[in-house]
Amino acid sequence: MAIPNWTPSQTHRTELLFKRYPDLQKAYEISQELSAILSHSKDKRIAFKKLAIWYNKIEKLGYKSFNTIARTIQNNYETILNYFDNRSTNASAESFNAKIKAFRSQFRRVRNVKFFLFRLSKIYAKSLSPTFTLDPTIPIDQAKES
Repeated sequence: MAIPNWTPSQTHRTELLFKRYPDLQKAYEISQELSAILSHSKDKRIAFKKLAIWYNKIEKLGYKSFNTIARTIQNNYETILNYFDNRSTNASAESFNAKIKAFRSQFRRVRNVKFFLFRLSKIYAKSLSPTFTLDPTIPIDQAKES
């Protein structure tokens, strides 16, 4: 087992713990295998094979604590494998959606949607160019650089 850069004290405690609870060691190793697949695999096909092997190990071991992640991989493997095309995620979009929801929750019952979008763009959007302005009276699809 490859132990990360732990202190001698952490390594000693881990060895004692794993000696006493071998199932915990196996669970740790399995979780590290998944992490290695996601961080080191470069090719989508190889990642698919490794994920399938990892999934089969989880099924064989029968650890209930891994059921949720195994089921998620089984149900979403195509989407997960898309990560290996250019190693990008939708985390930034999810983060922006969370910001919009938080902003919206502060201003319940918005009556002027154009002004709401204008405020949202002023607070969260990065400027497209130094001269770009968004006028709340102009529809968004017709906004131009000034």
